[in-house]
Amino acid sequence: MKRVYVNEKWCLGCRLCEYYCAFQETKESDMARALKGIKINPRINIEEKNGISFAVSCRHCEDALCVKGCITGALSKKEEVILIDKERCVSCYTCILSCPYGAISPSQDGAIKKCELCTDSASGIPACVKGCPNNAIVFEERLG
Repeated sequence: MKRVYVNEKWCLGCRLCEYYCAFQETKESDMARALKGIKINPRINIEEKNGISFAVSCRHCEDALCVKGCITGALSKKEEVILIDKERCVSCYTCILSCPYGAISPSQDGAIKKCELCTDSASGIPACVKGCPNNAIVFEERLG
């Protein structure tokens, strides 16, 4: 399965991936207009530790603890991608507590948010990957 991977050596910490992720959610055609004056709430987050920048996003685990812990079935796995049914989410945040990578967080609408690999994108390529100016974020299949 293709997943989002980050090469920390190439990551500039510019946070453009966060902006492209937030922009993807708006379904608008102009990023400046869509994001002007709002606090973005992306599904990918850049962290920095000891001068190294890296992205934190859902890894779509094979044996996902978040899916197992979801009391309402709001999280499910379809074609190896973990998806959210916001209508079923009751904001208990069990999934946030059970994710070992810190890739799930509360959303502004009360449910949770996490990377869904831009499954609704026409290109099939996650917005964070397309927007990375240094090609530090890739969408590829890797063995082991």
